[in-house]
Amino acid sequence: MTPEEKALLERAVALSEENNVLLKKMLRSAKISTFLRVCYWVLIIGFSFGAFYLIQPYINTLQSTVQQLQGNTQSNSSVATGGSTDLQSQVQTLNSLLKKI
Repeated sequence: MTPEEKALLERAVALSEENNVLLKKMLRSAKISTFLRVCYWVLIIGFSFGAFYLIQPYINTLQSTVQQLQGNTQSNSSVATGGSTDLQSQVQTLNSLLKKI
């Protein structure tokens, strides 16, 4: 082997060792990035469930209030439609009283 070839071979070995070090750093960086990304999403999902757990009593109260309002609205509408004859009779009674005066 000539000295020129030997120098080229040594240079190639040094470059491959340097390349190996850089590749190991890149692999470690990718592993850390993946781990942090998984932790990030676990935290986001965990906080979402935790927030729902804390807000759930308020949501249940709101739902029951809305249901009560809907029930009151339905009962009021039935009173309004069924009670219109009562209102008409009261107006007629009032008119007849006013005519007497």
